[in-house]
Amino acid sequence: MTRISTPFTARTTAAEVLAGVDLTGRRIIVTGGASGIGLETVRALRGAGADVTVATRNPAAGERRLDLSDLGSVRAFAASWTGPLHAIVANAGIMALPTRQVTAGGWELQLATNFLGHFALVTALHANLRQAGDARVVMVSSGAQLGAPFDFDDPHFEKRPYDPWTAYSQSKTADVLLAVGAARRWTDDGIIANALEPGYIHTNLQRHVDAATMRSMGAMDEAGRLLTPPTTSRLPSRGPPRRRCWPGRRWWRA
Repeated sequence: MTRISTPFTARTTAAEVLAGVDLTGRRIIVTGGASGIGLETVRALRGAGADVTVATRNPAAGERRLDLSDLGSVRAFAASWTGPLHAIVANAGIMALPTRQVTAGGWELQLATNFLGHFALVTALHANLRQAGDARVVMVSSGAQLGAPFDFDDPHFEKRPYDPWTAYSQSKTADVLLAVGAARRWTDDGIIANALEPGYIHTNLQRHVDAATMRSMGAMDEAGRLLTPPTTSRLPSRGPPRRRCWPGRRWWRA
């Protein structure tokens, strides 16, 4: 694995990253692009000239419907896409659902939304990515991926007790593994895949997180004011211990 260095920092804006970059003619999909960091990603890419498709569960005018927890919706979206696709930003996600919820197919909802739906979407659009010749797959992961491995024996919490943060961490580990797998398998197709950790950003992603948990993460003070946690924010104390995905293998930050 080659280390890539850039002049950018955690305080660099999207506009600064894209300064001088012309994305005219580039067709890009951003899942969850109607709010939060997805919306800011869309604004930045469009500002650089890209043709951006916003894929969201409840689309407004000019957006397209995509429910990542529903394979039928994913298949329909992919089947309707024609021509080259220059990038997918797999941004949509949910976090720390307080109780175990499952899809109609029996998938744990965080895993279904954050990973399995994106896996189905990316693989279904592989030919379109290859057609572009120099496409990108961008998986929006999280520092929470350090909190839990992917449990291949019980990914949907059918046997083990459900924990909101273990479920979230597992889904974000899976996102990293998807980027690693795509990068290894699709390089000859001109497709580059990466995963990223966006840091802690206050968006509606935290809508299921109570005030006590926000305080334990350093994201809220006693008066209820929102704070920016340290660069490496911590999982709630009830969350899983940090451990490796497999014994003997080194972690690489996304």
